[in-house]
Amino acid sequence: MSHRPLIIGVGGLSSEVGKTTLVCELLRAFPGWEAIKTTRGHYRSCGKDPQACCVSHLLGDEPVIHSGRESTYSPGKDSGRYWDAGAANVHWLIATNQQLREGIMRTLRRVQAPGVFVEGNSFTEFVEPDFFIMVARGNQLKMKPTAKRAWEHVSVVYLSDDSDSPSGATKQRASDFLSHASSQIFGPGELPQLVVRLQELSLVESKT
Repeated sequence: MSHRPLIIGVGGLSSEVGKTTLVCELLRAFPGWEAIKTTRGHYRSCGKDPQACCVSHLLGDEPVIHSGRESTYSPGKDSGRYWDAGAANVHWLIATNQQLREGIMRTLRRVQAPGVFVEGNSFTEFVEPDFFIMVARGNQLKMKPTAKRAWEHVSVVYLSDDSDSPSGATKQRASDFLSHASSQIFGPGELPQLVVRLQELSLVESKT
């Protein structure tokens, strides 16, 4: 890519842990940045019944990419929440496992902003993120397969529990479970520190 944006990944240890909520918080802190939502075609069907797949009717012979407000804004949906949080542009990639590599490459080429937030784990199999945040809940510590495959890219862990700052015991339990004590663990109350860390990374990248 002639223009490579700063790529910040936001993945989930398991489902429904608050990835989109965190992406929206980060978009508010980084006005002018863009966001990418990735959806794999076998989601909810596991390949057993294509008719049960929530995006099966959108799949094609090549990756499908929707960009721009007219194509991606839907109130209450993840992409709509990105726009409401101030995203400069939103891209929605819909692809099968076999199409994901080409799809993420094509989608990233559409990004014009200096930085982009990519929600999901699977894209890390094909693109090295500059920073990757793994979102988890302290009371829901279980790891799905895509999170295991993305684990080597994790920069920090974000515990999205309701409390502003997870207790030391919660952080220790998460650290023990993840066997990744070297990764700093943040909570909602420590989001400003995480934002500062990303701002510093963005500043360094802009000078290179």
